[in-house]
Amino acid sequence: MDIEAKGIADPRILTRRGEGIGWITINQPEKRNAIALAMWDAIAAAATDFASDPEVRVVILHGAGGKAFAAGADISEFDRIRADAAAQEAYGQRSAAARRALEGMGKPLIAMIQGFCIGGGYATALIADLRIASEDSRFGIPAAKLGIAYGYESLEKLVALTGPAMAKEVMFSGRQFDAAEALRAGMINRVVPVADLESSTIELAQQIARNAPLSLKAARLAIEQIVGNPEKRDRAAVEQANRACFDSADYAEGRRAFQEKRAPVFSGR
Repeated sequence: MDIEAKGIADPRILTRRGEGIGWITINQPEKRNAIALAMWDAIAAAATDFASDPEVRVVILHGAGGKAFAAGADISEFDRIRADAAAQEAYGQRSAAARRALEGMGKPLIAMIQGFCIGGGYATALIADLRIASEDSRFGIPAAKLGIAYGYESLEKLVALTGPAMAKEVMFSGRQFDAAEALRAGMINRVVPVADLESSTIELAQQIARNAPLSLKAARLAIEQIVGNPEKRDRAAVEQANRACFDSADYAEGRRAFQEKRAPVFSGR
């Protein structure tokens, strides 16, 4: 694996890639990986870079330091860049652009979570397709304790995972959930021992990376359409993605590999 990390416009966001996996590291452990505004721009740049790299089949997003995935927004910036509604709108546009870049990669995104995953940090984890957490992780959305509102799209994702009743408990209480309770609530996919977090996440990512990229893209698109706003569903796009699978070289490769009793080697074409 290429383990050389590099900054993408901001040293608090690091990337690396290898064996079909792209890594994005939120690198501000001294602040429990709170995400400053400039870091959102760097996350957008990293996502755009991985989206254009055919060798990257799946992306893992995680926080440095072992204490937090992300503790949310960097509150130390609030007085300067989020002091009123107009400033919040400008901030929201830039952070939303980063979220769209992560969602728009067209590749599975896994959040590897250890420690605190709070507020905007959990909103970031919600962007991921899968969330794998260590046993010492903690989750919560303390918006009501700060007098702020959580974004509509993030709430839409939360409700899709947990259902409306649990989403209301999360939002109304503002309390923290341990990993076991978060798993029962549907907030995460899997809980593993701390020592196994990275290896378990890599194992899952490699399993995904070996599969046909067009099939993954079609499944992801269809599922997002199913759980999303019914008024915005695009069945034509789903059908087009499905047809692309059956017209692909990977479909032919999958058939040959099955007949020859070997593992397929997919190209994404």
